[in-house]
Amino acid sequence: MTTPPADRTPRQWALARAVSDIDDHVAALPWDGPVHLFALIRTAEAIATDEQFAAELPASIKIEADGDAEHLTSVEQDELPEVADLEELLACIAWPEAVAGAAIVTERIVLPPEAEAEVAASDDPEAYLTHPKREDVRMVVGVLRTGETWTVLRMRHHSQDVMGGEDLVPGLTAALAATFEDID
Repeated sequence: MTTPPADRTPRQWALARAVSDIDDHVAALPWDGPVHLFALIRTAEAIATDEQFAAELPASIKIEADGDAEHLTSVEQDELPEVADLEELLACIAWPEAVAGAAIVTERIVLPPEAEAEVAASDDPEAYLTHPKREDVRMVVGVLRTGETWTVLRMRHHSQDVMGGEDLVPGLTAALAATFEDID
């Protein structure tokens, strides 16, 4: 797990752990997959209020959550609406109050700045996809309703090297955080 600096709050640590756990889960999946969306719920609250959830939760998670009010459990959202793009997906998501946060997993292609300029000057619509310096990046972005954020990045060709930080993908982080804004 990529760890946040030592001066972080228990809530920030809980988010970093949850996002890293999601990254570990999706790292076992093949690349070029779909977007994954997760609700993040406070484990202790869910155990106390939902008997079925408590019964299905592995004992190891119950032990981790015991005495840790900030511990988070991720719940993958299986039936996402069919939309044209990620921005449209996030624009139609709203969470109930019981959801403490959310995480999203998506992949992007990145190029170094000099290659970006080269591709921008090209007339070939496939230039971005076929450029020899392209790198596929899987991003796991998590936000809490209370404002904390954490992101984990993993490169396809350096999949053992994982980078984590608070706001590594600001646009996606802001779009995910907006799913918690009140729409009145």
